[in-house]
Amino acid sequence: MTKMLEVAAVAATKNILYLFRKAVHVGSLFFYILQQIFTMKRKSLPLYAKILIGMVLGLFWGLLAVWIGAGKFTVDWVKPFGVIFLNLLKLIAIPLIFVSLVKGISSLSDITRLSRIGLKTIAIYLGTTILAVFIGLTIVNIVKPGNVFPQEKRAELLEKYAGTVQSKSNEAKSVKEKSPLSIVVDMVPENIVNAASDNKNMLQVILFAALFGIAMTLSKGANVIIVTNFFDGLNDIILKIIDIIMLFAPIGVFALLASLIVDFAGEGFAGSGNFFISLGLYTITVVLGLLFVLLILYPLLVRIFGKIAPLTFLKGIFPAQLVAFSSSSSAATLPVTMEQVERELKVPKQVSSFVLPVGATINMDGTSLYQAVAAVFIAQVFGLHLSLVQQLTIVITATMASIGAAGVPGAGIIMLLIVLNSVGIPVEGLALILAVDRPLDMLRTVVNVTGDAMVSIFVAKSEKLL
Repeated sequence: MTKMLEVAAVAATKNILYLFRKAVHVGSLFFYILQQIFTMKRKSLPLYAKILIGMVLGLFWGLLAVWIGAGKFTVDWVKPFGVIFLNLLKLIAIPLIFVSLVKGISSLSDITRLSRIGLKTIAIYLGTTILAVFIGLTIVNIVKPGNVFPQEKRAELLEKYAGTVQSKSNEAKSVKEKSPLSIVVDMVPENIVNAASDNKNMLQVILFAALFGIAMTLSKGANVIIVTNFFDGLNDIILKIIDIIMLFAPIGVFALLASLIVDFAGEGFAGSGNFFISLGLYTITVVLGLLFVLLILYPLLVRIFGKIAPLTFLKGIFPAQLVAFSSSSSAATLPVTMEQVERELKVPKQVSSFVLPVGATINMDGTSLYQAVAAVFIAQVFGLHLSLVQQLTIVITATMASIGAAGVPGAGIIMLLIVLNSVGIPVEGLALILAVDRPLDMLRTVVNVTGDAMVSIFVAKSEKLL
């Protein structure tokens, strides 16, 4: 008996030592990668290259962590760096919007120009969103990904995600029960301090900033000049804060993607692989639609209406696209989007400070396209035929739902339930696509952010300010 205990103790000691050495190796490798990213010479590589390197290393680390069983280490010691980066971007979003918008509007000598810019912005945003929805419906009706979905997989997913579907349904129900004018009511805050405390209330901050800027333009006197100079200085400080935050971007992107891989794969690749196989055609359909908008439609529109070379446009917005891909949040990416549009694409601040914050709130081309594809896909899985009228209803509902979708990860899911209800598609079908929603959310956020930048160019060009 004693001999057996000794053998067991020796074996346990060896296992503990093995696990300890493994943890040390994993930790050493992680901190080495972290050091290499952080110590890149500032002028040796452009920002987008550093972020791209961080993304590649993050994907590599995530796959390696799943393979060697370092998932818990990644969640405990790597993921927090990504959360910190996201929080830093969200931290500066509201101050940036408020200061930039006040500064941009107060610099307008003609207030009627503001109304023109506003009307053009909303009209173009609605137009591009409707176009994106039509593209999504066209592709999903050609590919028909739901017709080959295995029925046994449908039952499995419905059971697995039943709780999530119920919670999202409750949220969508509360949104649907609101008045059609609720979005207008919600734009007017009761308390600007409370509104500024939550990034979801961006429209409220935009409205107050617009009123503040208009009042500055209409007011005259030495005291107003003092306020103008104060905002000029505050704007310079905020831009410098963004520069400091972006030094941390490669590490933040690395941590976000590494933790995403670990969270998605769980204990191994087998379970997630089954989801990818069963939902692969749906995923490909959504990706095809998003890539068509991103790489064909947008560059074509930029060339025709913006008179800018497509490669120049895509290169200028590329760093913002990378941050959007890793964060899945238009609101969190907004500081980077504004910086790239103003510095690289030469859009004046008086345009970008209005068009981009509004776009981060109401312009969701990628999300609308995804909602159209997802709705038809779920209908196909359940064997439901959607008439032309029903598909036109999807166009209208997806367009209007995109206006109310917050620029944060996962907001499109709630809006999708409203689209499903509008044409009588079972909301339980949401469970069929939740497994692959996060990767698609990353790509559709890239489309949303790129669409915002494109519209800012159109508005600046129409005002002869580009």
